Amino acid sequence: MTNTPWIVSNQSHPSNRLFCFPYAGGGANSIYRTWQQILPPGVEVCPVLLPGREMKLQQPAYTDTAALVPQLAQQLLPYMNVPFQFFGHSMGALLSFELTRELRRQRLTLPTRLFVSAHRAPQLPRRSEPVHSQPDAEFIHSLRTLGGTPEAVLQNEELLQLFLPTLRADFTLCETYNYQPEEPFNLPIAVFGGQTDKDIPASDLAAWQAQSTRPITQQMFQGGHFYLHNQQAQLLQAIQPYYR
Repeated sequence: MTNTPWIVSNQSHPSNRLFCFPYAGGGANSIYRTWQQILPPGVEVCPVLLPGREMKLQQPAYTDTAALVPQLAQQLLPYMNVPFQFFGHSMGALLSFELTRELRRQRLTLPTRLFVSAHRAPQLPRRSEPVHSQPDAEFIHSLRTLGGTPEAVLQNEELLQLFLPTLRADFTLCETYNYQPEEPFNLPIAVFGGQTDKDIPASDLAAWQAQSTRPITQQMFQGGHFYLHNQQAQLLQAIQPYYR
């Protein structure tokens, strides 16, 4: 396995590359590292290593898509020499969407498919109140309510102080995102979500249809916003047919 500044790569000549983007506060390598063992051999799973976590913990996390997305385009471009796809969960879905737009603006090769998970269609307004500017105690309470941040981190003061800046940065990026209308993509979008996700109902996922001229597919799994952990096998089973 080769660690590059921005992705984890383990194949020299794959038939496809699946770039995987993490949710807020998450590390792509820890979330997606087992996917390589399950998806077809020709598919190289490439977790995207964002600043502020894992191997890049000492680097400050980005707080807005306008700064991060062009950097992603530049850094990932050398690995877009074979057909590629994007998978993003929650914040990762937003990043993969905006990265695809950036590639189109630069007249570069686009992914052959987007897999977006647990994020409302980007043109829809937020329903929940922002939490990124809350005082620490309230912010930590919000993190606990939302789930996704391990309780071991929330209860460990030293770990919490280590990860809090990245969590705040990620929530800032998501909550200050300003959607700008552009033409829909001419590429397929597969949309996934949790059946009991209180923040992202099925109707918000169905609204992704506005972002593609092709019919989207939508599939719901048991669980809430972070269904992909408990339903990983089912999610990957749903993704595999796209590589046949």
